[in-house]
Amino acid sequence: MALVNSDPSLIQRYPQSSWRRAERAFKCSPFRLDLLITLRHQSVSVRQVCHPQGVTQGYTRRSLSELQADNELMWLIAVGLLRREVDGQGLTDSFRLTPLGHHLCHHLEQLSTSQLRPTWGDHLHNTWHRWLRLPSWWQG
Repeated sequence: MALVNSDPSLIQRYPQSSWRRAERAFKCSPFRLDLLITLRHQSVSVRQVCHPQGVTQGYTRRSLSELQADNELMWLIAVGLLRREVDGQGLTDSFRLTPLGHHLCHHLEQLSTSQLRPTWGDHLHNTWHRWLRLPSWWQG
């Protein structure tokens, strides 16, 4: 996880644990880096990510149902990479990158294909955090 050590100004903005969790969550997700790159410039709706269209556009590794895509995108919201897009009438079904997501996208573009692959430990850690997600009111 060289990301935190690469830019000292980013350490001040985000805790190291947030960087690690966000990077791990993206690597373990069914999404490809092309999705983050597109999200850097425009919003993407959940319908563009699901079914064979997501694979065709290079957003996903495999075809996802709309429910699967929404669940995976919601996890990336929970770790701070994405946010729901808002229009004049409220929330939409589209997503955008957060500032953390912009920085992480830039970092991930510098990695090789093999560095983007999650380890078994990454999968276990990510699954554990998804399963153990504490409610927002929990102060720990």
